Amino acid sequence: MLDTPDMPIIESSPGVSLAHETFGDPGDPAVLLVAGFSAQLISWHEDFCRALAARGRHVIRYDNRDCGLSTRFDEHPVDMGDFIATVSAGDIPSALAMVPYSLRDMADDGLGLLTALGIERAHVVGSSMGGMIAQTMAIADPARVLTLTSMMSSTGEPEYGGSSPEAQAVLLGPKPADRAGYVAAAEREMVWASRRYGDPAALRELAAASYDRAHHPAGVGRQIGAMVLGGSRADALRELRVPTLVIHGLDDTLIDPSGGERTADLVPGAELLLIPDMGHDRPRELWPELIDALVAHTGRARGDGDRA
Repeated sequence: MLDTPDMPIIESSPGVSLAHETFGDPGDPAVLLVAGFSAQLISWHEDFCRALAARGRHVIRYDNRDCGLSTRFDEHPVDMGDFIATVSAGDIPSALAMVPYSLRDMADDGLGLLTALGIERAHVVGSSMGGMIAQTMAIADPARVLTLTSMMSSTGEPEYGGSSPEAQAVLLGPKPADRAGYVAAAEREMVWASRRYGDPAALRELAAASYDRAHHPAGVGRQIGAMVLGGSRADALRELRVPTLVIHGLDDTLIDPSGGERTADLVPGAELLLIPDMGHDRPRELWPELIDALVAHTGRARGDGDRA
């Protein structure tokens, strides 16, 4: 994988290189956007990133390991069916042996990317599994996280943030290998989308762009292994002293809003923003509310507010 003018790839930790993009003025406060399970950096829409950058933030989006154009771990194949069966049987040691890395490793990737970019501290925003990674970053190295925003995520406690049976079936179900089938199957994700703003065409568009950019289904099993075996962060979140904003959609059926509510309950002083008409997605219609919330949260931490 080689650098290109519009898609630099940089070593974030030994043996791991991350594809990333930046938006805005490097002199502005840095905001690191962490993508969710199996989601490439383009899941943070370019227009969203540019709108946030226009409000005085230096925005960074990146591919997690085993996704997009970042380092892949194909020498460690994980069969998702076997992994889920092993976890369901309660054989956690065997499940751990199947997975070559952890959420902490993925968190270290994000911190390492900041280091490689010469950024000492940043506002960290994570969505879904990215929220779990962002939480882990703040827990592991709070001095480097100016603020934490955990979006549509949870705490790793099985009692909170559960999926509906229908959403879980779509998440864990096989996807077609051919492009046309893969793109058409994206409409299944309407099961967890905003009821009001969910857009099948937007889901198909993202699926097509993701397939064409860097389709890599082999990474899915390893990422879900890291997520499932991450364990509870409850005790660590109780001790966290990083200014925290928790955002969750009330229509979310993939990670129930109880996941966000529990996160906000645990982190001292956390602010909870529950958004009607938002599912496990970020509809364009809700971008103004989301961006306003991010600008306000990151601005309060610095005292500089909104440049625009």
